[in-house]
Amino acid sequence: MGVLWKETLKIWAFGWAKIPMIAFLRPRVLRLDADGAVIRFKLNRRSKNHLNSMYFGALAVGADLAGGIMAMEAINAAKQPVSLIFQSFKAEYHKRAMADVDFTCTDGAAIRALVQRAVETKDRVSMPVTIIATTPSVSGDEPVATLELVLSLKLKSKDGAPRPAANGSGEAPAPVGDPARN
Repeated sequence: MGVLWKETLKIWAFGWAKIPMIAFLRPRVLRLDADGAVIRFKLNRRSKNHLNSMYFGALAVGADLAGGIMAMEAINAAKQPVSLIFQSFKAEYHKRAMADVDFTCTDGAAIRALVQRAVETKDRVSMPVTIIATTPSVSGDEPVATLELVLSLKLKSKDGAPRPAANGSGEAPAPVGDPARN
């Protein structure tokens, strides 16, 4: 898989403008289509820890990007002002990432449906997005980590702010399994 330089440069520009950590890690977009995305982080001085494997913070940024780029593309295609945030993050590390890491998200259809639901209902909507991290040069398609982020979307009001919740609080609903909900 070769680098998609146009998409990579867009991510770098977004990083420099909004989230400098993204630009600092210099991700490469290897795949971006309706079905999924693959983002690669090189294992280098910027991304590795004291054990010479990928730092867990870099793994978190990679997961954020792989799911986030899918959501941003779906929001752009919908031509609606939708705010995007990740509500929660869960990671299972299977082995140390001792080489460049590819972060793969294949939830494209579900993310597009979630964007459509946010636009239609004008309510905050959420869903889990799964990212698989692999080190192709060392272990092929065998995952080094499985990361799950809960993607939360809400249609913005005309002034650019997210619309208040139906209950008038303006807050996102409590996460599933939160004792405050019971």
